[in-house]
Amino acid sequence: MRISLVSEHASPLAALGGVDAGGQNVHVAELSRALAQRGHAVTVYTRRDDPGLPGRVRSAAGLDIVHVDAGPPRAVPKDQLLPFMPDFARGILADWGARPPEVVHGHFWMSGLACLDAAAQCPPTRRPVVVQTFHALGTVKRRHQGGEDTSPAERIRLETAVGRGADRIIATCSDEVFELTALGIPGTRVSIAPCGVDLDLFSPSGPAAPRGRTHRIVSVGRLVPRKGMDLVIRALRILADGGYDVELVLVGGPGNAARLEEDPEARRLKALAADLGVEDRVVFAGQVGREEMPPVLRSADAVVCAPWYEPFGIVPLEAMACGVPVVAAAVGGLVDTVVDGRTGRHVPPQDPGAIAGAVGEILDSPDWGAELGRNGYRRVRARYSWNRIAADTEKAYLLTLRSSRLTDEAQGLPLPRPLESTGGRAL
Repeated sequence: MRISLVSEHASPLAALGGVDAGGQNVHVAELSRALAQRGHAVTVYTRRDDPGLPGRVRSAAGLDIVHVDAGPPRAVPKDQLLPFMPDFARGILADWGARPPEVVHGHFWMSGLACLDAAAQCPPTRRPVVVQTFHALGTVKRRHQGGEDTSPAERIRLETAVGRGADRIIATCSDEVFELTALGIPGTRVSIAPCGVDLDLFSPSGPAAPRGRTHRIVSVGRLVPRKGMDLVIRALRILADGGYDVELVLVGGPGNAARLEEDPEARRLKALAADLGVEDRVVFAGQVGREEMPPVLRSADAVVCAPWYEPFGIVPLEAMACGVPVVAAAVGGLVDTVVDGRTGRHVPPQDPGAIAGAVGEILDSPDWGAELGRNGYRRVRARYSWNRIAADTEKAYLLTLRSSRLTDEAQGLPLPRPLESTGGRAL
């Protein structure tokens, strides 16, 4: 198949850890690579955010990344990108030319708008089916962030329109299916394909970063309030009061330690650690490259994921792939990935005491912690390899294409050309 993946703000080439660079970047990069390895012709479209970027990059994985001119060629917060989506759609359409793909797959709601716009301008016999992965829903964000939600006022209305207009939605977890149903999107048009993990990079074997104390917990994510890093610092205080010789490593932020001083959330977290008297136990690691992340994870007794809400969450998978137990807030996709009592522990959201209690259980029972880690490793190998995720995604594409052809035939519309054979096999 010829497949276009569209990700307006989350480039697969971006460095991780910034405010708008995180799990979606990894998802798009790894999914596109895995689809290409399965024999598909894959192009990823993202917005040009630097004038020095080439128009097209051919990656070693055999796929193309196209930088589309839409808005100023500089970094723009994703919540301010909506006015540029018509230009983004025009750029995608221009690159397609007379040969659109069979499938265009939008990632995030604004990408969905561009996909629907570009697809609608194709001739009926060449029109691609539109598949959508939201990664986060505006209704959920508004529920948890309230007045602090910086999304455009039109987000929920337009996001709902994308969900109803797309030929298929690929949700990343079961919780999202219920949210989509509440938006009026029939479950018959929803498939589930979760995020995955690079099992070649993340594994239990290999070096572990040195510790500064007897025990270590690690938390990884963008430095934004909803990720709950402050909750983990408060849990650290409780653990310290309980006599545990434990340190906390926080990974994420705009860059190295010097740049962290410029980040408001990093300054807030450092002030909190000082107020609680645990500043000597908290290590702010800043951005850590993907290749350096496994040793950091392996160095932990437990990895703590404490967001207010989480559409999916790749960090728990990476920790489990490294054989490390996970303490996770029982929200969103974390309920699916972390199995309470088998690969880690679930805790109520926004509850530092529960986090401390769960971590304490693991520290008090190292054999049990090791068992949790082994179970987690087995779980990700069985369910969350990117090849498995790409296969699930491919099935959703094929189901959508077949449904579209049947619909066109029933309505007496011209049928698209037959699916092409790629990689030596008919798809």
